[in-house]
Parts: sequence; C-alpha cells; structure tokens
Amino acid sequence: MTENISVLISEAEVHAKISEMAEKISKEYAGKTVHIIGVLKGSIFFMCELAQKLTIPVTMDFMSVSSYGDKTESSGVVKLIKDLDEPIAGKDVILVEDIMDSGRTLSYLIAILKERNPKSLKLITLLDKPERRVTEIQPDMTGFVIPDRFVVGYGLDCAQKYRNLPYIGVIE
Repeated sequence: MTENISVLISEAEVHAKISEMAEKISKEYAGKTVHIIGVLKGSIFFMCELAQKLTIPVTMDFMSVSSYGDKTESSGVVKLIKDLDEPIAGKDVILVEDIMDSGRTLSYLIAILKERNPKSLKLITLLDKPERRVTEIQPDMTGFVIPDRFVVGYGLDCAQKYRNLPYIGVIE
C-alpha cells in the first residue's frame, strides 16, 4: 500500500451500525421475504453482513454499474455492466449500496428497477455524502453520513485496491 490511509469509521462501528440497520429492516419487513440487490463490487461486504444479520427470509441478486473507472471522481456517465438474474416484479426489494455521493448511479438504477414493478423498493447505503448530491434521490436508510473525502475499505476501493480493509478509511 503506497497511500497513507487514516481510519474514519472503525471496524467495530461499522459492525454495530450494520446490526442496527438489520434490526430495523427485520422489524419493518416482519412476516415477509425481502429481496436485496447489491451494487457490485463495493456493496458486497456490506450486503453480505447485512444479510447474515437479517432475521427474515432473504433472496439476493446483484447488479454492476460503472461511473468511476480508475479515478477518484465520478465521470458522470453511468453504464450497466451486469443486470439482474431474476425478475423483481411483485417483490419487496431493497437496493443495497456502499456509498451515495452524487446520486447519479443510484438514480439510474432506481429508475431501471421501478420499471420492473417491484411490490416495494427502498434504497439503503452504508455511507452517504449529501454535500456531493446532484440528484433529488435520497436513501431510505443510511449507516453513516460522512464528509466529502475519498474513502476506502469495507468494499470501497481506489483503482480496485483497499476493498479488503475492515474499516472505512480516508486516503490522505
């Protein structure tokens, strides 16, 4: 690792917040099956831990989009790389994302998913950078609101590096 990375949110804080989020989701969807859709690759750590902590039946799928490439700033152009494997019509769907900043990617995905007629559709993010928002979309649930800094760890990367850090860090 060549960059200097400082801890913004500790591993313990991340785990505690995900447990809290899972408890809220389990209560809200009690008696139902929830279909969670992870946005690859960043959401995988968050989504897997969240799914393990849910006390309700869960089905899972993934989508992959790109707007960053190897850069630390979004290009603003969103492209779908991997679509869902199964239809979501009539399902209670939660879109799970690692971070929301400009909102372009998630606005794009929400629009696509709404056209597929889910019974319900919610958006949850582990991290939110509201000061970077350029769209009207807001998450239904957020783990942490963070400052406008480039973060890595717990699924978040810089040119595909640092996803495996067990905490959320800031590249100094």
